[in-house]
Amino acid sequence: MKTEKLDIITDGHTQMKNITDAVQDAVTRSGVRSGICTVFVPHTTAAVTINENADPDVVRDFTMEINKIVPWEDGYRHFEGNSAAHLKSSMIGFSEQILIEDGKLLLGVWQGIYFVEFDGPRHRHLYVKIMED
Repeated sequence: MKTEKLDIITDGHTQMKNITDAVQDAVTRSGVRSGICTVFVPHTTAAVTINENADPDVVRDFTMEINKIVPWEDGYRHFEGNSAAHLKSSMIGFSEQILIEDGKLLLGVWQGIYFVEFDGPRHRHLYVKIMED
């Protein structure tokens, strides 16, 4: 088993960053040909998800709608003022698992892995854990 830390720099308050290539690079460096890759975000105001990566409008639509569902200001009581970011992160989730076959992530044709920032801009990181069969 191998764990790798990846640095992420976000430049927007709410932002989706495609990290598919970075995660695939970690898998390649590990030398694992068959197994499972777990991507974990150790932050309470960021998340990770798998979504379409072919049409950039999906990212725009995603961020637009999640900001409608959980508005930044809505009478929250959390003293730091970022309750919406905590809620969004919990809704999306902090980890994803992807199968590995022949040294490649088994993603669908249109799928990509996204780091999702809800309280940026920030310097973040995530962990990639690669487990061999």
